[in-house]
Amino acid sequence: MAGKIIIIVFLVAIVWNLGAGLYYMMTDKGGSDRTVKALTRRIGLSVLLIVLVIIGIATGVIQPHGVGG
Repeated sequence: MAGKIIIIVFLVAIVWNLGAGLYYMMTDKGGSDRTVKALTRRIGLSVLLIVLVIIGIATGVIQPHGVGG
């Protein structure tokens, strides 16, 4: 159950940073680097989430299953 909560928290943080990047892009009009920082955080969180899922599958914390098969 904790694994699902961690994944949901990461997804919320990723979407939050994506929205922040869009907001900063619209309001700053190229005046600062906040857009780049928000999108860089989003990419970092996405990569970290993928690594955590791979580790979770390798250690048995996450049980993958086939869909429809």
